[in-house]
Formats: sequence, structure tokens, C-alpha cells
Amino acid sequence: MLLRKTISLNDVQLKVDGAKGTFAGYASVFGGVDSYGDTIIKGAFESTLRSNGKPKMFYDHSWDMPIGKWTVAKEDDHGLFVEGEFTPNLSRASDVRAAMQHGTIDGLSIGGFLKKGDYDETEDGHRVIRRWANLVEVSPVVFPADAAARVEAGSVKFQTFSEEIVAEIAEIDTVREYERFLRDVGGLSKGAVQALTARAKDVFAKRDAGQEPDAELKALADRIARLAA
Repeated sequence: MLLRKTISLNDVQLKVDGAKGTFAGYASVFGGVDSYGDTIIKGAFESTLRSNGKPKMFYDHSWDMPIGKWTVAKEDDHGLFVEGEFTPNLSRASDVRAAMQHGTIDGLSIGGFLKKGDYDETEDGHRVIRRWANLVEVSPVVFPADAAARVEAGSVKFQTFSEEIVAEIAEIDTVREYERFLRDVGGLSKGAVQALTARAKDVFAKRDAGQEPDAELKALADRIARLAA
């Protein structure tokens, strides 16, 4: 699954060198618990850094033009430490750099892929993430709250990751996994996931009783089908 975890720049101890356009800090901190109860533990990034190299640097998860490059990405006892530099003479990089210095962009987010074997699930449905299969990017982002640790469907086209999404759907066996899929891949909040799950149960009950689902839900299903085509 494609997953993003976001934390405040205050938490990552970011330092920006205005003269050189470089900055350093922690993109992820070990041992914490985010708003969904997920915890990333030490060693989670070692394999992907060794196999896939350093992540890319984008702005706000926009996977079109990198705004710079990470010159250092390594684990220590505290978390995932990164050092990077903005691309000179690139307008978006200059804008992001100015906003970070002013404090109007105040978050960093890691993005990449997890597989089922990469985490342990607790009895209450939370995850202890032991390994990231592929850390694709670390991005400065606008919203730093832990609640933003989600997949943003609007910023990643479903066509690009169709194989991963199909594989993820095939692994759904329980209501809990269905809710997690909606949260991580659909970009929905925890409350929205719970509301949609409850609504889906009502719709399926109508279908089983021979009634037609609401027209609005049919339109939503058609829209999702077009995105995934």
C-alpha cells in the first residue's frame, strides 16, 4: 500500500541555511504514536535505503518536478535524519525555501510503500511498522498534523499505481482491512472511513433485500471506476 506520514517541522528540528539553500532535520521520529495509533520503530528504513537509495524530494507530494535532492538520508537512534539542498534557479524550489524560512510551510512528510509483512498489527488494529518496502520521497508539506498521515488520492493518479492498488484490494479479508484501505489509499479521515463503512453496510443490505442503492452512490462508484480504468 502507498502510505504517507507527516510531522511538524518543529518536531523534526529542521534547520534552513538561507545562504546556501540547504537544510537538515528528522523526517521521521521513532517510537511515537500518530493519530491512527501507528508507530515506526528503529530499523524501518535501513532496507529501503540500502536497496533503493535516497528518496526523492518533492513539494507537497506533487510527483512531477523535484525541488531539490537529499544528500544524506540515514537512520540514527532518534529517527530518519535527512540533509538536502534546493535546486538553484528553480522557481518552485525558491518559493518553498522562502516559505519554509518564513514558517508558512511547516511540515515534512515521508511517502512510500508498505507490504503486509512490513508491520505487526496489535489487537486494537494499530500498526507497529518495522520496515518500509520502498521509501519513495520526503517532501516539505503545508499541513503538518499527524491526521494528515494518509494517502492523498488527488496528488497521485490511480493509473500510476494500478497494480499495487489491485493487489491491495485482493488482500482485503475483513472490515478492518477495508477501512484501512479507504484511509490509506482513499485519503479519507478516520471519521469519514467509519461513516462510509456504515453506509456501505446499509447499501449491501438493500441489495440483498432486492432494493436499489441510492443514485448518488451509483454515481460515486462510476467515478471511482473511471479513475481506476
